[in-house]
Amino acid sequence: MHAVFLDQQTFSPNITLDNVRQQVTSLTCFATTSPEQLLSRCAQADIVITNKVALNQDILEQLPKLKLVCVAATGTNNVDLNAAAQLGIQVKNVAGYSTTSVSQYVFSQMLEYFSQTSLYNQDSAQGVWQQSTTFCHHSGEINELHGKNLGIVGYGNLGQAVAKIGEAFGMKILVAERPYAATIRNNRLSFEQVLSEADVLTLHCPQTPETENLINAQTLSLMKPNAMLINTARGALVNSYDLHAALKNKHLGYGVLDVLEQEPPSAEHILIRAITTQEPNIHLDNLKITAHIAWASIESQQRLLNLLADNISHFKSKC
Repeated sequence: MHAVFLDQQTFSPNITLDNVRQQVTSLTCFATTSPEQLLSRCAQADIVITNKVALNQDILEQLPKLKLVCVAATGTNNVDLNAAAQLGIQVKNVAGYSTTSVSQYVFSQMLEYFSQTSLYNQDSAQGVWQQSTTFCHHSGEINELHGKNLGIVGYGNLGQAVAKIGEAFGMKILVAERPYAATIRNNRLSFEQVLSEADVLTLHCPQTPETENLINAQTLSLMKPNAMLINTARGALVNSYDLHAALKNKHLGYGVLDVLEQEPPSAEHILIRAITTQEPNIHLDNLKITAHIAWASIESQQRLLNLLADNISHFKSKC
């Protein structure tokens, strides 16, 4: 079994591939792979490992040796699953590896926002506290998570892990039913009610035709003007222009995005410009963006690759 890893650079450099190497005869790794390089790099491979490199029908049809595609992620939208099935190529993804990492990220951002730790660290570094006439210096407003409403959209493993941590902080958990659902399941509230009551709304649902553009001008208008929105799911769940308008007009208190609909984003992306330019009509001081790293704790990355190795082992056992 000869394997190629098409985009190893999507992982940190100190993550080991030892478990994967033990399952194959040879493993060739490339930092990144362009569409022009794809065929030549995969031509002799029995197994192709890809995180985000796309494998469409045209490519798959030109790889007669290929037996298995291992997606080094949960989402498989970069592989033409129908074409793979018709060609007898198995596709295996990895799920459940990032629950701890993502839930930790959600609360790190929440705590930063409500506790204002960066602001107070900055005050001390810049000598503000040292000039105070009292023992402490009050700058940004500090609020407790206890008693706040935590709205969760998407109640799989991630949503449930976030809920568990929220409960430990004394937050009230509001689990959203699917938008426009005819009935509401036990222990859930309508999507619209969750939006209107949430002090923090965190997104953990998959990207589907039904969830694309889920957070838009209409749904944002339902939210509290001081609410916080966190998106660690998929960028396309949020309409970037509508979010920008809501934050700019103070119809929403704060936004934290770890994902955007285009990754990496263009420098001209409306929300990227909002944090990189001081243009008064564009700049936002109530938005934070990180580079799709909520999943990427060292432990999570290693867990993913170990599970990927298990997928190869399971495939071999069925051959």
